[in-house]
Amino acid sequence: MSRFRLLPTAEQEARLLEHCAHARFIWNLAVEQHAHWRPGRPSAPGYVEQARQLTEIRAEHAWLREGSVTVQQQALRDFAKAVTNFFSGTHGRPTWRKAAVHQGFRQVAVRPEHIQRLNRHNGRVWVPKVGWVRFRWSRPPKDDIKSYRVTRDRAGRWHVAFAAIPDPIPAPGTGRTAGIDRGVAVSAALSTGELLSCPRLSDNERKRLLRLERRLARACRGSNRRMTTKRAIARLKAKESARRRDWTEKLSTDLARRFDTIRVEDLRIKNMTRSAKGTVKAPGRRVRQKAGLNRGILAQGWGVLVSRLEHKAPGRVEKVRAAYTSQQCSVCGQIAPESRKSQAVFQCVACNHRCNADVNAAKNIAAGRAVTARRGRASAQPANREPQLTTSAVRRKS
Repeated sequence: MSRFRLLPTAEQEARLLEHCAHARFIWNLAVEQHAHWRPGRPSAPGYVEQARQLTEIRAEHAWLREGSVTVQQQALRDFAKAVTNFFSGTHGRPTWRKAAVHQGFRQVAVRPEHIQRLNRHNGRVWVPKVGWVRFRWSRPPKDDIKSYRVTRDRAGRWHVAFAAIPDPIPAPGTGRTAGIDRGVAVSAALSTGELLSCPRLSDNERKRLLRLERRLARACRGSNRRMTTKRAIARLKAKESARRRDWTEKLSTDLARRFDTIRVEDLRIKNMTRSAKGTVKAPGRRVRQKAGLNRGILAQGWGVLVSRLEHKAPGRVEKVRAAYTSQQCSVCGQIAPESRKSQAVFQCVACNHRCNADVNAAKNIAAGRAVTARRGRASAQPANREPQLTTSAVRRKS
């Protein structure tokens, strides 16, 4: 999907916001119809029935009739797709959309003449009921575009994303395999020894963000000062998100071009970043520390990196069990928690092999070793090596 910066005028921005409001209103109506559905009850209306109801609503309300019918119908199609994904088990249940969070709509049946280039830096796209809207021509969009989505982020910036399936990156054919260990201190450690970090805000930007958050806490709700401060915070957060997205795109493209097979840990990021506050009867412990860890994990772009790798190198990305990959020696296969001396140092207690802990885990991931026991099982040892004695067994023999 090609994403470009949209440059609407003030009048066009008002019309775009109306399209966003109409699409959000139709989506929330569909959510309300499905909210009370339970197994065993009559089925909720599908897209065809909802489209018929949309025609009746547009006939009754002039403010809805002034909007684009294709934008509103596409909101129903998106909801129908979300319901299908929910029942297939790949996504969660569709939820309500909020005005301050979800600002966007989709337009379909795009013809080639609807996208034109004006000059070296600018192009324009045709939006129903709005007209020609300029956008920043950063790269040529694909030719087989069937739809596009217009969105507005919290920083007040408009974007247009043209939906197109990119061609996969061909394998280099060298037979090389890479293992990627994802972490917080080091965002991605490769089995080749490379240590890569996701770009974050600079020190001055973090200080400014802290000042803005303190100013926001003192501002009165509904005041212009609060709105201005929230917009400044959103701009900083958007800048950090753009850097993370750019880093994952470049890294995934580089890995897909260099390696034939890419192995990563099979992590459940949603479960790993779950809150530790617990319940009223069983409150959690060290909740603030766990919240900080969750923010650190989400700021590394773990899930985006793997998803983009699967898009660019389909069939060449393999997931390996993450159990004990950081405790296993990549040379002799010994598994012992004592080998992990610190966050960055790994020194095997059996063969005395010493290296970076994240690189050692990445090498285990690249080898595809599936560890099924904590210590001493043969399944955790390489096939061409004899089983190694654990430290506890050495003490017993001595």
